[in-house]
Amino acid sequence: MRRTVTTIVCCLATLVILVGCGRVRYPTYYTLNLPAPPDPPVAENVHAALAIREFSAPAYLRQGAIVYKPSPDQIGFYAFHRWAINPCQFVTNSVIERLRASGDFARVKSYDGRPDVDYVLSGRLEKFEELDYADGVRVEVAISAQMTNLATGQTVWTNAVSEVGAVNKRDVPAVVSEMNRTMELAIKELLSAIPVDVATGPTAVERN
Repeated sequence: MRRTVTTIVCCLATLVILVGCGRVRYPTYYTLNLPAPPDPPVAENVHAALAIREFSAPAYLRQGAIVYKPSPDQIGFYAFHRWAINPCQFVTNSVIERLRASGDFARVKSYDGRPDVDYVLSGRLEKFEELDYADGVRVEVAISAQMTNLATGQTVWTNAVSEVGAVNKRDVPAVVSEMNRTMELAIKELLSAIPVDVATGPTAVERN
């Protein structure tokens, strides 16, 4: 009996040593890389200033891991594939860059709580995930936003878009590549609906 116990202990110790000597797996981090927007055109009859709040998102999209859905009712997370940047921050920065490049506003900045702008844009990243059901592997990006007149509190513009893209290869880098392409399309479609008269209507007021 004592010999049996000793043998079991030795086997367990050997197993622990072998596991400890195994290769440690570290997470792989990914980022999105949208094309840089063009230089803004020369502003003509543009007076309004705009601030962008950081976009919000459902809690499961803010945990850092790349999200996949094996069914419409299930959510999964890749344990070793993570985002190197907060997706909400990425979308916010991309929207700021593209609105600056549009030349539709006299000034575009991140929202800092100061009342030195005419409009405030708030948005939400609704969906940003891999879909593993129905028609093969796909990705979905859904974004919504609204713009408010800071002086009156009136909503002057709102829009919501959803883009789905097909993944041609079953691996995470291919999924990230398609997320990048689909995100670019979604942001472009979202911002294309902003009416021109929003920027050319009121005149920005100098505030101390």
